[in-house]
Amino acid sequence: MTAQLALVGRQRGLCNGISPWLGPVAMVVTQDLVLPGYFGPLQVRGQEHLPSSGPVLLAPTHRARWDALMLPFGAGRRVTGRDCRFMVSSDEMVGLQGWCLHRLGCFPVDTRRAGPGSLRYALDLLHQGEQLVMFPEGRIQQRDEPIGLRPGLARLVQLAAGQGVVVPVIPVGIAYGHARPRWRDRAAICFGAPQHLRSGDREAARRFNAEAARSMQAAEEVARSLVGRPLQCP
Repeated sequence: MTAQLALVGRQRGLCNGISPWLGPVAMVVTQDLVLPGYFGPLQVRGQEHLPSSGPVLLAPTHRARWDALMLPFGAGRRVTGRDCRFMVSSDEMVGLQGWCLHRLGCFPVDTRRAGPGSLRYALDLLHQGEQLVMFPEGRIQQRDEPIGLRPGLARLVQLAAGQGVVVPVIPVGIAYGHARPRWRDRAAICFGAPQHLRSGDREAARRFNAEAARSMQAAEEVARSLVGRPLQCP
């Protein structure tokens, strides 16, 4: 009960939770109208890796703004029985878009330096067994380059482990028919096998980030093959 009250208190300062009316409406609009209306075939692979309960952190590649719709399509309530809770750049949480995001379970993070409030709230969500989404590259990357991750992913997992919560990290690859998605492009999302980090030292975090990057790239290679645009990294 104490943990739940703490979660509610922090949530009030960062987001409005998931609106009981806007959430279902957004799901129908995005998954039944917008995605199939804009794209051609939508393909999903690796959903067997998604747990239906317990804390989980999805770590997707970030290729377009469409990614935020592809993730609930592949791993949202209709698939896992739960919502995707997004960590979103504070720059995105403004205006009408921000108003909607606040009511769809998203919460702001300063990508230059994550504040303690956002980290505590993310940890609270993991304690409650939520499905959290973090884009560990930190920005949209549309060129075929080796994936580089910021330290926030390993840091969050280590903090959770330090509190007794072992969080599986699911690497995710997302791909479209063109680097800048076009009308009727194919789109695909692939979920890889879960990665785990239990040790709290800096070297373990470095190794984990490197392995997570490789796994994300492998998942993206599958997704790229599905849309007919093989990945070509230098």
